[in-house]
Amino acid sequence: MNLNQVSVPSHDVPESIAFYKALGLELIVHTHDRYARFQCPVGDSTLSVEWTEQVIRSGVKVYFEVADLDRVYERLCATGIEFETKPKDQPWLWREAQLKDPFNNTIVLFSAGKNRKDPPWKLDQS
Repeated sequence: MNLNQVSVPSHDVPESIAFYKALGLELIVHTHDRYARFQCPVGDSTLSVEWTEQVIRSGVKVYFEVADLDRVYERLCATGIEFETKPKDQPWLWREAQLKDPFNNTIVLFSAGKNRKDPPWKLDQS
């Protein structure tokens, strides 16, 4: 099984497109300002933005891994993107910074290295 995409709601798809392009995602589909799909710059993951007129509070967080979180954080701050938290080392051995997209979806930029899929407490698969 392979995760195809995560979709987030938006009241203004063009505004969301500008935000996610500023984060570094590549726009690959844009349909009548009601839907957009992005390819992540590394790997096969995609993110979709779907127009909705309802306010949705799902509690979903979208995580994007970056190689050098502090450098990406500084670059994005310089472009005017505001973060809720600065890069911080977490007890689960990831370094994270959080922000919101224009429609209140939580975005977490993180750097985890080998601890992303192989933390010291990983379950034994034998």
